[in-house]
Amino acid sequence: MTMTPSYEDLLYEVRNGVAWITINRPEKMNAFRGTTCDELIKALYRAGYDKNVGAIVLAGAGDRAFCTGGDQSAHDGNYDGRGTIGLPIEELHTAIRDVPKPVIARVQGFAIGGGNVLCTICDLTICSEKAVFGQVGPKMGSVDPGYGTAFLARVVGEKKAREIWYLNKRYSGQEAVAMGLANVCVPPEKLDETVQEWAETICERSPTAIAIAKRSFNMDTAQQAGIAGLGMYALKLYYDTEESREGVNALKEKRKPEFRKFAK
Repeated sequence: MTMTPSYEDLLYEVRNGVAWITINRPEKMNAFRGTTCDELIKALYRAGYDKNVGAIVLAGAGDRAFCTGGDQSAHDGNYDGRGTIGLPIEELHTAIRDVPKPVIARVQGFAIGGGNVLCTICDLTICSEKAVFGQVGPKMGSVDPGYGTAFLARVVGEKKAREIWYLNKRYSGQEAVAMGLANVCVPPEKLDETVQEWAETICERSPTAIAIAKRSFNMDTAQQAGIAGLGMYALKLYYDTEESREGVNALKEKRKPEFRKFAK
């Protein structure tokens, strides 16, 4: 096992040819800020082009959450970093799809909002029986106008994707497997073992064949990158409205948002 503690918001280690990239913000339910996204992009490409790595695991530190999306404490209108909305989120999504190795989401707890989008985009998702999946965007004055909606529909089907986004319900690990959002759901104590086992199996396969297969899978939805890019500009304008800000304000004030009061 080799470890390189060179990140502020992440842990990066290689276990028997498998790169584990862990969002290390458990006090924030592993929500991401601008720094987190930048580091994830760098870590993904680092692992993706390391010839000693055959598969990548994306995880969240602690027991409570895989990732809960954008850090709302770094969100007053737009977020705190670079990119169209203050987060280089399009680049992060692209990195997961672009690296020539499978990325496995290890989901031990909440995969909500932008965190749910990350595990949707990952090649494989392995979750524990304590995992909770769901979307909250329309409850928070937000939405993912790219892969989080269009690609989700490819993964779980149109009707289910619309249910997820319109109703903002929460789903168990077993429900995620049933709808195709996750590959397998295992007891919590078996999660890391199962993730490592799947990743090591991938490491035994031809890396060129795997890379070609991944590119081929992605080709069918490559146009969604353009949809996402355009949508992020619309989202930037939306974040500057009182309607969107009502979601963040209501969260901070611990009350139910009144979006229709501000809709134009």
